Amino acid sequence: MHEPDQANVNNKTGETYHLGHPFAAYLRRFLNVQAKSDLKMTKGTTSFGKRHNKSHTACRRCGKISYHIQKKTCSSCGYPAKKMRNFNWGQKAKGRRTVGTGRMRYMKTLTRRFKNGFREGTQAKKMIASKSE
Repeated sequence: MHEPDQANVNNKTGETYHLGHPFAAYLRRFLNVQAKSDLKMTKGTTSFGKRHNKSHTACRRCGKISYHIQKKTCSSCGYPAKKMRNFNWGQKAKGRRTVGTGRMRYMKTLTRRFKNGFREGTQAKKMIASKSE
């Protein structure tokens, strides 16, 4: 074992002690052991406990929690830019907000109306049942 700095030796017993605090040597040894065991950094559980500041909040246009408070822009839809944010490398993201993902109040009746020639204000002709006797 190495000799500690600033140590006084008791001539009768040969024990060393430090000036200032009687347990200084013990504390130094204990802290050294603790420091070696704490060298392993963790990216998981302990780090997640420190996350309590919000950088993003709900966007007015798309509703996702993607509006950056300091930048004042949405990372999902690009609000307040006039054009919606979309990229060709994000095909799945495009599919989540394309035609057919909402109610389609107008589009869902369009194929039926096209099939009938967009007729309006008329009554459908009655089907006359043939007499089978």
